[in-house]
Amino acid sequence: MFISFDEWINQRKITSWGTNFGTSQIAFQGWRHFKEAYVPELIERAINESRIPVTSCLDPFGGSGTTALACQFLGVHPSTIEVNPYLADLIEAKLSTYNIHSLVDDFGFVIKTSYEDIPNVEEYINYLPPTFVEPGINNRWIFNLGVANRIYAIISAIKKINNPINARLFKVLLGGILVEVSNTVVNGKGRRYRNNWNNRLVENFKVDELFQISVKRAISDISKYSNRRCLSFELLRGDSRELISSIKNIDLCVFSPPYPNSFDYTDVYNIELWVLQYLNSKNDNKLLREKTLTSHVQVQRSYSSYPDGSALLSETIGNLEVLQKSLWNKNIPAMVGAYFTDMKLVIDEVCEKLSPKGEIWMVVGDSKYAGVKVSTAQILIELMSNKGINLINYEAFRSMRTSAQQGGQKGLDETLITFRKD
Repeated sequence: MFISFDEWINQRKITSWGTNFGTSQIAFQGWRHFKEAYVPELIERAINESRIPVTSCLDPFGGSGTTALACQFLGVHPSTIEVNPYLADLIEAKLSTYNIHSLVDDFGFVIKTSYEDIPNVEEYINYLPPTFVEPGINNRWIFNLGVANRIYAIISAIKKINNPINARLFKVLLGGILVEVSNTVVNGKGRRYRNNWNNRLVENFKVDELFQISVKRAISDISKYSNRRCLSFELLRGDSRELISSIKNIDLCVFSPPYPNSFDYTDVYNIELWVLQYLNSKNDNKLLREKTLTSHVQVQRSYSSYPDGSALLSETIGNLEVLQKSLWNKNIPAMVGAYFTDMKLVIDEVCEKLSPKGEIWMVVGDSKYAGVKVSTAQILIELMSNKGINLINYEAFRSMRTSAQQGGQKGLDETLITFRKD
């Protein structure tokens, strides 16, 4: 008998569609904490409200894998695109099918080998940015040397596993505990050192303790919820602007893209990307950032001109250009314009593959620079008018706070907009 969607979410009652508060208590979703996500119940709602039977669903910005995982419980084949290689591995780890006996055996092998076959940590940390491991730079570092030794002993053991599915799971679960055993926290606009971090001693055993807790929880999740209605999935790794065209058919598309808030989401996962060796050089980091949606100015790139079709977008860009000298980065007007070029390209590509009467559900967020509001939902609605899709729902989820530079007051809408193909 299949595990139902309601069983997976524990038949909980949600307070908002646009926040993932409490979602970490749901199986699989606690493997790595995510602040920026929507609730899985939104996927159920989209499927139930569809005018056509939904057999396939696309999320072009996979993130934590909420859309794809919910689809499996709801009996819908998910297709997911994710540019961040750590997140892509995390999504695949959640969606994969496992042999529990093999998983338990490999877990034991990792623990045993990590103590018996100690690697030379210098072989691992030479490629890392110099701030990562003690002694760091100017007496500041992210990981104490003893902690780094245990992390790389576990990584070295994981690499010796013959089963790539099991190895991927252990790797992403190790990634999920890295921030907790570091001298930093991740919030706001990225990573910062903890208060009094240099007086906070992280014992080496903490790495093993947290890793083993995480693996045991994951094995419990996998064992209890393995019998989902749909076990198939398609995961594409890379730039959604380029990869949507390879998707065969789409009955439904549900996603939340990066917001045009100059927040480089690559920075949020910077620790996992470097420590787990997804990045091995500055050039790797640069190439990854260039593949992300144009929602930030932290990497030098060429900006495409903004698209025609939205008077509000033209007005917004004009207002930003007038204030360009007072902006914290001169490229912000160009970034905002290119963001909507990217978004229009993604939506146009989805529409090409969308079934007749198929729907697109987007959770988008506004931004503000020097007092100029970027009304994302309204601009997208104007850009998509007369494109063969009709707006069927506009629903404000919540009001987000502006940045500290803008006063930190609420006033930025996070909105669900839904389109249906003719």
